[in-house]
Amino acid sequence: MKHLFIINPAAGKRDQTVQLSTMIRALCEARGLDFAIRVSKRVGDCSAITRAAAESGAETRVYACGGDGTLNEVVCGAAGAANLAVTHYPCGSGNDFVKNFSEPGAFTDLERLLDPEERLLDLIQVGEDYSLSICSIGIDARIAAGIPSYKRLPLISGKRAYNLSTAVNLIQGIHRHYTVELDGRTVDGRFILICVCNGRFYGGGYEPVPEARPDDGKLEVLLVKKVSRLEVARIIGKYKAGRYAEYPEVFTHVSTDRVRIRCDREEVVNLDGEIRLGKDVEIRLSEHKLRFFYPKGLQL
Repeated sequence: MKHLFIINPAAGKRDQTVQLSTMIRALCEARGLDFAIRVSKRVGDCSAITRAAAESGAETRVYACGGDGTLNEVVCGAAGAANLAVTHYPCGSGNDFVKNFSEPGAFTDLERLLDPEERLLDLIQVGEDYSLSICSIGIDARIAAGIPSYKRLPLISGKRAYNLSTAVNLIQGIHRHYTVELDGRTVDGRFILICVCNGRFYGGGYEPVPEARPDDGKLEVLLVKKVSRLEVARIIGKYKAGRYAEYPEVFTHVSTDRVRIRCDREEVVNLDGEIRLGKDVEIRLSEHKLRFFYPKGLQL
């Protein structure tokens, strides 16, 4: 059994490469493990490193050391690889996926990760890309896509970049026209956003569908219909808290294995914080499963 630690130095508020590498070496050497530490240098490196491990054929546990974006890259590299098992050592800004488990903090205890349990998890697939937790199209995805460009402005970072992107997108328009095919029917209308959930959390604490589970063989789709600007704050608050059932006139919830969204223009697609573009987007439950390992005793 090999152990591959992939560290993203850009994750979180500061580069933790030295601190993590020192801890990893100490623990793995004390156990006599066959391990390697790789540090990503650019976007896409985590996927490439993981794919190389898959192609080696060696039974390997891969530790994504970073945020949800780092985990997403590793997952995309591991999808379909029977010899790889993946976990998350969360040291990013959101770390939303581990919140699906009963004790999220346990994932930062490397001793416990080195003595894990494992289970098969479902994956969302969009084209050649994968998502372990959430895929969305709409204002939330557009806000996320705008943040990096606003961070480049003087004195703008973090929360300010998020607030600026939110303000700009509210001005540009809250809702857009989509034609949505799911569960044997077509829904045509204007929507604030469409969220497809395999896991429960994204966006730093949003939990749109509390019933979603990443191992139940289905996707939970939530359509958020057009409302006025005055109603947006109230609706988004309910969306964040998973209280969609209280407002059936705004929210439509469907359990399915795929959804197709046709857009009037090319739209931003959010895959666990990673951004893609598409005009005719099919989001489906992948035929591939992911071997995911986690500290013993935790529950989904």
